[in-house]
Amino acid sequence: MQIVAVRAIPFAIPYRKPLHFASGSIDVADNVLVEVETNDGIVGFAEAPPRPYTYGETQVSIVGVINSLFAPAVVGESVLARERVRAKLARTVGNPTAKSAIDMAMWDAWGKTIGQPVHQLLGGYTNHLRVSHMLGFDDPAAMAEEALRMRDEFGIMSFKVKVGRVPIDRDIAVCRAIREALGNEAEMYLDGNRGWSASQAARSLRELADVNLSRVEELCPADDVIGRRWLVQQSPIPFVADESATTPADVTRELLSGAATAISIKTARTGFSDSLRVAHLAEGLGVETAIGNQIDGQIGTACSLAFGASQRTTAKQAAELSNYLDMADDLLTEPLEIADGLMTVRPEPGLGIAIDPKKLEYYRKDR
Repeated sequence: MQIVAVRAIPFAIPYRKPLHFASGSIDVADNVLVEVETNDGIVGFAEAPPRPYTYGETQVSIVGVINSLFAPAVVGESVLARERVRAKLARTVGNPTAKSAIDMAMWDAWGKTIGQPVHQLLGGYTNHLRVSHMLGFDDPAAMAEEALRMRDEFGIMSFKVKVGRVPIDRDIAVCRAIREALGNEAEMYLDGNRGWSASQAARSLRELADVNLSRVEELCPADDVIGRRWLVQQSPIPFVADESATTPADVTRELLSGAATAISIKTARTGFSDSLRVAHLAEGLGVETAIGNQIDGQIGTACSLAFGASQRTTAKQAAELSNYLDMADDLLTEPLEIADGLMTVRPEPGLGIAIDPKKLEYYRKDR
């Protein structure tokens, strides 16, 4: 189980419909496929999505740091030496998705080596998750129509609504249109991506008190320290830390400072090993967690699914697993499936996925 190669392969797949939100937009999945190969001929896979407006990483920087620093540090280690590899990678500041992809590819390789699914190795709580769909900026009628389509076609009954536009009346109108279209049975929650000030966010919470939101996420910047705490103190529903809590230490700071009351876990930035740390930390503090979406492709979604299904605490909430549906294609031989609002973990070893070599050859950017 000794690692003999680590590869970072850039690829680009367009989206059929761009996703717009307060901190940026996505119209092309310019991600990086990370492969960890062992001396047994096993190859583990993961996906690193660059988000320069959140973590400062680009596709070029992810490929560069893996090829120049991380691969030389990892080659020669066992796929079981995750803590030693984590310590080596920690010597380089930042680069969360590059580090996380290596970690998850190691878990995938381990699962394939011993013939066990990753979600079982991580904890094995369940084999499925309820799915939540993320709705990007658009007109109220268009966002309500997309929510209805997701409900009718896939059985999805949980929706994250991207907000954070100014003036806030546009987003308030969106929330009301979606609630009116779906009725009260569907779950709806907001993600501001730091787009509002604390006072604007407070106003939106007051005006949407009758919309029955289940939680809100990153409505205002984390560095607005006083305003954020003031807002969280008056929030009648859980206030989720996302991009403000990208490491276990960040999670501790945000929770203990009163800047959040719940945590979004994204395997794209904390891998499996640090996601376990975050989940267990939150459980120990009595804090709710939910599986977030880094606008992942199907590879990243398979990782989120495996982790979310592995833990009792993360399996409670609907997980954000559906936004790969907006991509024009993907790299898998068999696409993931959503049925009756659920996504089920595949029973095969590792992540249960395989890469289509023809698709990879077509979409990769290093040829």
